[in-house]
Amino acid sequence: MSISQNLQRVSQSLPKGVRLVAVSKFHPEEELMEAYEAGQRIFGESHEQELSRKVQVLPKDIRWHFIGHLQTNKVRFIAPYITMIEAVDSLKLLREINKQAARHERVIDVLLELHIAQEASKYGFTLDACRQMLDEGEWRELRNVRICGLMMMASNVDDDSQIRREMMTAADFFDEVKERWFADADYFCERSWGMSDDYPIALECRSTMVRVGTLIFGRRV
Repeated sequence: MSISQNLQRVSQSLPKGVRLVAVSKFHPEEELMEAYEAGQRIFGESHEQELSRKVQVLPKDIRWHFIGHLQTNKVRFIAPYITMIEAVDSLKLLREINKQAARHERVIDVLLELHIAQEASKYGFTLDACRQMLDEGEWRELRNVRICGLMMMASNVDDDSQIRREMMTAADFFDEVKERWFADADYFCERSWGMSDDYPIALECRSTMVRVGTLIFGRRV
């Protein structure tokens, strides 16, 4: 099947209100253009140099999401144009995004990344660390970032019940964070979990944004 057919199949499987982030890292510009011409506007990248190259040559109305682990020294390169940074895993990174966004007179939307999976290789806040960071309140003074929700990656396992359990932990924690710190913030509404292998489970677990690459673009060579 073509990229446009794959995209249509994935898009049609999503309920109303769930947005698709087409994970396009390591795929060439021509493939992104095929998805773009089929109507896709949100693309996810995780390498600053590759993203910067694509931004120069692809349509300007694309909404770029940075979905990988982001080093603080890379923020300044993407701050002029990034739409959302999905994986904020420390207060230090949040401060740097705010600093660089202010330089460009922008407000950058971000998601806080949770570390729920039982894998040391995953990044993110533990639930207690996230509570502590929000309780301490410095984030409220950062005027050039807007915390719009949470993201997580489930464990890379074949056990659907474990994946579901981890995603439901994130969904329930979202409700807690919303009630305690963002009750009056309509923009705090995003739950970003679910990828090519597990996004149907994520839809059961109240995801509002799924990050799908392989099912659209195929395996990277």
